[in-house]
Amino acid sequence: MDWYIIVAGFIAAATTVGHFAVGSKEFLKPMLGASFDPIPKKVMHCVFHYVSTYLILSTVTLLLIGSGIWSGIGTVAVISFIAVNYVIFAIWQITLAATSGIPNGIFKLFQWIFFVLIALFSFLGAGL
Repeated sequence: MDWYIIVAGFIAAATTVGHFAVGSKEFLKPMLGASFDPIPKKVMHCVFHYVSTYLILSTVTLLLIGSGIWSGIGTVAVISFIAVNYVIFAIWQITLAATSGIPNGIFKLFQWIFFVLIALFSFLGAGL
């Protein structure tokens, strides 16, 4: 059992729950109800669910590896891949929030905090 990876998995699980609970209510439903071209609207709908899929798969993977259910060759590479993805997500979120013109955007678009924590605990668990 790797507690760093377990913690990363639980933070990822909380992020996933937040994505569905808050993201659906505060982003997806208003965006789907807005009046703009249906093609970009449908693309954004798909993107929401692409993110959903990644969040679910990375959460399950972290929890399986952290608990020792999935172990062996390649797990460090998989954890590293997940961690790097979350680092990149955080960098983009911070950059876009900081340049958005939204007052206190870095705090209003706060998902980067969870992404950094998931990446940090994943890297620690992978021994990197």
